[in-house]
Amino acid sequence: MKVNIRIAEEKDCPAILELIHELALYEKAPEEVTVKLEEFIDAGFGAAPVWKAFVAENDGKIIGFALYYIRYSTWKGCRLYLEDFIVTEAYRGQGVGKLLFETVMQEAKDKGFNGMSWQVLDWNEPAINFYNKYNAYLEAGWLNASFSKEQINK
Repeated sequence: MKVNIRIAEEKDCPAILELIHELALYEKAPEEVTVKLEEFIDAGFGAAPVWKAFVAENDGKIIGFALYYIRYSTWKGCRLYLEDFIVTEAYRGQGVGKLLFETVMQEAKDKGFNGMSWQVLDWNEPAINFYNKYNAYLEAGWLNASFSKEQINK
C-alpha cells in the first residue's frame, strides 16, 4: 500500500468531516458533531483560518487525517494542539497512523513549538498503547470543562 501524507486542502474538507463523524461514532458521541461543512471550511480556509491538517491518502482516497492548531500555555508557551487524529478502520494497523503522527511531531519541531498536546479517552486502549510507544506523558487529574454556544449566549 502506498500512502501519501500531505497538507490538507479545501477540497479535502468533505472527506475529513466524514472521518470526524467516524471518530465521533467510535468515541460513542456521534450527536456531538454539530459543525456544518461550510463552517468547517471557513475555519480552515477562510479569511482567518484557525486550524491546519495533514491528510493520509491511498489511491487518491483520504484514509486518515490529523487536525491541529496552535495554543498558548502561560506555563509552557506556544504548543501544537492535536485536536483530532484518525485513520479509517479498514486501514488501521498498517502504519498510516504512525506516518500521520510523526508528520505532526515534525511540524511541531519545524515550527519551534515548546511541545505538543492532545487528549485521549481513558478507555481507548489502542490509542493509549499507540501513544505509549512514543513515551507520551498521559496526564491524570484534570477534568475537561466547556460551554456550548447557547450557554455563552445566555
